[in-house]
Amino acid sequence: MAISEIFCILGWLAIAFSKVAWWAELGRLLVGCGMGLLSYVVPIYIAEITPKNLRGGFTTVHQLMICCGVSLTYLIGAFLNWRALALIGTVPCVIQILGLFFIPESPRWLAKIGQEKKCEDALQNLRGKNADISQEKSEIRDYTETLKRLSEASILDLFQRRYAYSLIVGVGLMVLQQFGGVNGIAFYASTIFISAGFSDSIGTIAMVAVQIPMTGLGVILMDKSGRRPLLLVSSTGTCLGCLLVGLSFLLQNLQQWKQVTPILALVGILVFTGSFSLGMGGIPWVIMSEIFPINMKGSAGSLVTLVSWLGSWIVSYAFNFLMDWNSAGTFFMFSCISGVTILFVAKLVPETKGRTLEEIQTSMNQFSEKR
Repeated sequence: MAISEIFCILGWLAIAFSKVAWWAELGRLLVGCGMGLLSYVVPIYIAEITPKNLRGGFTTVHQLMICCGVSLTYLIGAFLNWRALALIGTVPCVIQILGLFFIPESPRWLAKIGQEKKCEDALQNLRGKNADISQEKSEIRDYTETLKRLSEASILDLFQRRYAYSLIVGVGLMVLQQFGGVNGIAFYASTIFISAGFSDSIGTIAMVAVQIPMTGLGVILMDKSGRRPLLLVSSTGTCLGCLLVGLSFLLQNLQQWKQVTPILALVGILVFTGSFSLGMGGIPWVIMSEIFPINMKGSAGSLVTLVSWLGSWIVSYAFNFLMDWNSAGTFFMFSCISGVTILFVAKLVPETKGRTLEEIQTSMNQFSEKR
């Protein structure tokens, strides 16, 4: 996390003080490297330090904070130029670096490198000085001892039979999350509203107004209803939302119900945004942080994060071309992908609520071996 924040600080400074285009491009590259690392490391750290009954909610708070940060940046950016905004971007980075001096290292990582005493101290610090940590400490120790008999997994080792189930679930959720169209819709929301004949400023404000409370609701429900039900409801909502937007553009092309189509597009986008924020936005990262054994978290996490950001780039790059090709067809395609997500979650994604990381990972590896 500290190294990632250094990348981000250097990147924002390069952007803020850029005199030529390549300075800004280098800054974007550095910020991208930092954010790519943080997007994986932070959910992993949260999952490894929190108790099983709170792990989902705590990990989803990460997504809520991202949502709040993006919304705040949109608000500040309306009043400041991009250089000032880049300088403000260094502030949370510096705060996090300073904050790292006051938080413990992950107990599971300490156990993995053989620091038993530090592992116990960190776990006691996290749970409270009077808390009984004997059972949790024993589970971590036993599972770590089992994993020590396995070598650190490389990228090629991920494709062994024993890791197949974890890999299919982790990569599959990220592919479906990104190819459901979220970044195309988020980045080009104004264009979509204008194309549909609706006010872009009102539409964007409505999106933010829906996004934050729905993400908060997801945090509350995460460890109560479970991951699978939220994913199913969320993907059903994104499917319906894209279907409504696609129908709006189709009716617009057919010159039918002209007064209704802008409202239909707004409702569709809001249904999509709210549903995505409820589950598909954060839960894939929660599950990804839970399912991979500690000996393969580095390589598996790198692969899953790469797939996620690559998917984000492909959708963001292709979205304008798709809209020029066929606006209605683009959203019907996203709706179909959300439909595939419903089937994928129903058939393959395990429920991880209320289970320790060791229990989840052991059960998934056994599943792989049986298959």
